[in-house]
Amino acid sequence: MFYLLYYLIQMKILFNKNDLNEALNNVSNLGFVPTMGSLHKGHVSLIKKSIKDCSKTIVSIYVNPKQFNNKNDFDNYPRNNKKDLLILKKLKVNYVYLPRTQDIYDSYKINKIKISKKDQILCANFRRGHFEGVIDVMNRLTKIIKPKKIFMGEKDFQQLFLVRKFISKKNHCKIIECKTIRNSGKVALSSRNLLLKNHELIKASKIAQNLILFKKIIDNQKEIGNLIKLKKHELIKLFNIKIEYLELRNKLNLKLSKKGLNSKIFFAYYINRIRLIDNF
Repeated sequence: MFYLLYYLIQMKILFNKNDLNEALNNVSNLGFVPTMGSLHKGHVSLIKKSIKDCSKTIVSIYVNPKQFNNKNDFDNYPRNNKKDLLILKKLKVNYVYLPRTQDIYDSYKINKIKISKKDQILCANFRRGHFEGVIDVMNRLTKIIKPKKIFMGEKDFQQLFLVRKFISKKNHCKIIECKTIRNSGKVALSSRNLLLKNHELIKASKIAQNLILFKKIIDNQKEIGNLIKLKKHELIKLFNIKIEYLELRNKLNLKLSKKGLNSKIFFAYYINRIRLIDNF
């Protein structure tokens, strides 16, 4: 408890909108890193980029119930505010926003955001209402914080794409796209990785390495034909996993693509009950 209080004194921890408005009153070039906590090196890279690019940096920690399709998923999401605050203090973050749900959702009356049919692809197709929840909370947080730049990772590429589409122009801020950070086994860093057992993490590593190599192969081919379909069957057979989607899409507009160049492989799958996503 002593250590937590020490860090509260050294770093501005903001629990409500009024305190936040007072603290940020004269900040012009503000960088914002939205998180759901359980911070890892991927988050750290976003925060360092914000600190480098902006005069002040604010990090939010809020596990948003509206973007979870499954209550158990929400309840089991890893949380450790004390550890997160120690990480943020070490990084010399200026502000941390730890809002209550009512502070976010009672702040503004905002029209309900609906994802268009053409955007109901990838995760939006399998997690109905998820991105409406993400975009809604991001819209509210952006209106409250009023940042100049928002720093987001490529690991959640569809999320980044939709936030840029729906929020960037509306709130006069720039979305800064940051490279996916991977562990030594090439698994994209994610808070969900904490839910994996060691042998499951090893399996995820082998899958990631398989797809990284596959992407290099199709980048050198004019047409991919049915290679994606064949790869999907191969992964299921080789690793005994459930795959939601394995698709090649243009990285600028997320339309289905037949060429590896200027495209990304988008991948969502389950290792037992843990859902993981990645792109290559």
